[in-house]
Amino acid sequence: MPATPAWPPKSAPRLFVENGLAEGHVLSIDGQQGHYLAKVMRVSPGDAVILCDDVTGEWLAVVEGAGKRAVSLTVSEKLREREAVPDFWLCPALLKKDRFDMVLEKATELGVAAIHPVVTRRCVADKLNPDRARTIVTEAAEQCARTALPALEAPRKLDALLRDWPTDRLLFFADEEGGRPAAEAFTFTKYPERGEGAHKAAILTGPEGGFDDAEREAIRALPQARPISLGPRILRGETAALAAVALWMGLAGDWAGDA
Repeated sequence: MPATPAWPPKSAPRLFVENGLAEGHVLSIDGQQGHYLAKVMRVSPGDAVILCDDVTGEWLAVVEGAGKRAVSLTVSEKLREREAVPDFWLCPALLKKDRFDMVLEKATELGVAAIHPVVTRRCVADKLNPDRARTIVTEAAEQCARTALPALEAPRKLDALLRDWPTDRLLFFADEEGGRPAAEAFTFTKYPERGEGAHKAAILTGPEGGFDDAEREAIRALPQARPISLGPRILRGETAALAAVALWMGLAGDWAGDA
């Protein structure tokens, strides 16, 4: 006797929607998302679609009708609660567009809670298209089955970021001139008995040309700043940002478990 196919199928399309979701809700998906469902995924009545609203969690919806411009869905049941996200921010200096796109996409996949772009003196870019950036983040979250979107802030100059930095959040500063080994520093945020105590945390990474001396001095003067080293090699801006996030997730975030 053949096995009963899994429901919903793993191949079901996933979308984040702005509407609040609840069992029995009926909604119409149009625009780019409607085109994706109707023309790319070619959904038809009875097909499953996975929806997330970034508030309540993940829901199963069933296609009621699929037209050329819109797809109607009925929300059927909740599949998962919204995920618990480690309270970890990434503060990357702006980079060239394609390289910063990679940072947005991969940081979302890695599980950061928030992305705070930073403008420094050596940045080759000083603006970020908010709609495009939000699309990149949302599509990355859909691809990797996240049920929570990272907060995406508007770019801020470094001095403004430092001026308003929360008193209860550590700022790990990836300093090309050296600092405490990152793995050692991150471990102490997971196990307070081994170091200075657990804290909310963030990582600050630089632009293509690095931080200048005045910026480095200003960052190190912040009481919450912790200069760290990401190893013996000089890393590109996007590599430093993503390597630091991955390392933190493995040692102090939700990759590390509760051991």
